[in-house]
Amino acid sequence: MSREVQVTFDCADPAALADFWAQVLGYRLQDPPPGFDSWEAALEALGVPPENRNDASALVDPDGRGPRVFFQRVPEGKTAKNRVHLDVRAAPGLAGDERIAALEKECERLVGLGGRRLERHEPAPPMAGGHIVMADPEGNEFCLD
Repeated sequence: MSREVQVTFDCADPAALADFWAQVLGYRLQDPPPGFDSWEAALEALGVPPENRNDASALVDPDGRGPRVFFQRVPEGKTAKNRVHLDVRAAPGLAGDERIAALEKECERLVGLGGRRLERHEPAPPMAGGHIVMADPEGNEFCLD
């Protein structure tokens, strides 16, 4: 039997990081609980103090295929390279110059959203089509693949 998977990011600002990743992945903010028009209303009704209302955020795939992505505030900052990272499939089915051009275009868009370009790995046929290593606004590495 397979299991559902949730990807969790420890971070300093869950709302801001959720916004960045929603735009990267084409996901949307998870709806508030039934009976509430907004998360602010739900958190108010649940008695969550204002200073704790950005302790967590979550994204869902609007098509229902991908994993839920959860962001939780932690007190410590990022201190080392990720051992696990996301590969964002930005050029599926493309090869050669067309693939690299698509990756560069997406990289430029994500830099405009607050991401950082770290390095580009050139194609090495037949096994590697090339990719771009990036970091989100809090420094978490990911690849445009």
